[in-house]
Amino acid sequence: MAVAGDGIPERLVSLCPSLTETLVSLGLGERLVGRTKFCERPAHRIAAVPVVGGTKDPRIARIVALAPDLVLMNEEENRREDAEALRAAGLAVHTTFPRRVVEIPPLLRDLGARLGARRRAERIAAALEAASARAAQRAATRPPVRFLCLIWRDPWMGVGEGTYIDDLLQTVGGQNVLAGNPHRYPTLATEDLTGLRPDIVVLPDEPFPFRAAHVDELVVRTRMSPARFALTPGAFLSWHGVRSLSALGAASALLHP
Repeated sequence: MAVAGDGIPERLVSLCPSLTETLVSLGLGERLVGRTKFCERPAHRIAAVPVVGGTKDPRIARIVALAPDLVLMNEEENRREDAEALRAAGLAVHTTFPRRVVEIPPLLRDLGARLGARRRAERIAAALEAASARAAQRAATRPPVRFLCLIWRDPWMGVGEGTYIDDLLQTVGGQNVLAGNPHRYPTLATEDLTGLRPDIVVLPDEPFPFRAAHVDELVVRTRMSPARFALTPGAFLSWHGVRSLSALGAASALLHP
């Protein structure tokens, strides 16, 4: 195993776009020897890093051939069977699965400790804790905004409780109309969209690429005002890690334009 002093992993493969972005922000981009085709940010820093497949279909043999000291994965983005296959091949795998904004600072500190980037990780973690506290304070002074966040079309699927997106939007003053639903990502009928009476329907561009045409479709199908639909970059809602810091502001602007 190659190490960067004190037993710190030197060669890294990231199978989660938000983790890839976070590694670069921690000053660890030069250690990346593999990434997924969806790991596109920051483009100028990772363009030369070899692609090893997608988040759901990584090429195990290619990853093994790269001889990484550590493979970073996320339980939401990646499949358990792939993690098991990598471990069976003798590779070390580190997984994350944050469901709340408050879980991100410990995640950052853990990565910093494992990878020899404690100081940078601590700076980002502390800044995120401060930003989260400010966001919660502002939210307490405003009426809650009832939101419905869709992530798929045909069938419609929404974001329920127990998800990072739900907690992010709640942190900045949102109230999920799907609260109490037993499913993390419930399937919805068209009539549910109006029956839930959301103040705003959030339409991120990933995993389903919602566009203006879909707003037009929803306006016709639900007879809701176009003003109640908001298109937004999905990365601000679902990418955990360093992106969480800017996501708080983006999410707040989304609910309180």
